[in-house]
Amino acid sequence: MNLLLDTHVFLWWDRCDKQLSPDAQALIADPGNQVFISAASVWEIAIKRRLRKLDMRGSAVAAIGNNGFHELPILPIDAENAGALPWRHNDPFDRMLIAQAQRLTFTLVTADAVIRGYDGVALLWAT
Repeated sequence: MNLLLDTHVFLWWDRCDKQLSPDAQALIADPGNQVFISAASVWEIAIKRRLRKLDMRGSAVAAIGNNGFHELPILPIDAENAGALPWRHNDPFDRMLIAQAQRLTFTLVTADAVIRGYDGVALLWAT
């Protein structure tokens, strides 16, 4: 299974945060699954760190590699699709993750209830 982690799930995993459910932890840790982190999440983390809304030590890019995850670039088609999504979610980073998960048929691992309202994206509830 290909998993795309929402930004908060990536941070929880990296911090060994107990908010992440045992089921989600097991699927992320399963070597049979491929785990991806979008460039959108790295961008979101960088912005929130700069605004002092997030305390994360070290590099998000390094954390992707250290956790054995894969980087997922943003393609122009992802940007176009994110912009075309129904306007249920105002967060542009989450809209990008939805668009990428839809295009690639990845399972999006999240605890964001607003994302549940979108069709065409497989979800794994993280909490």
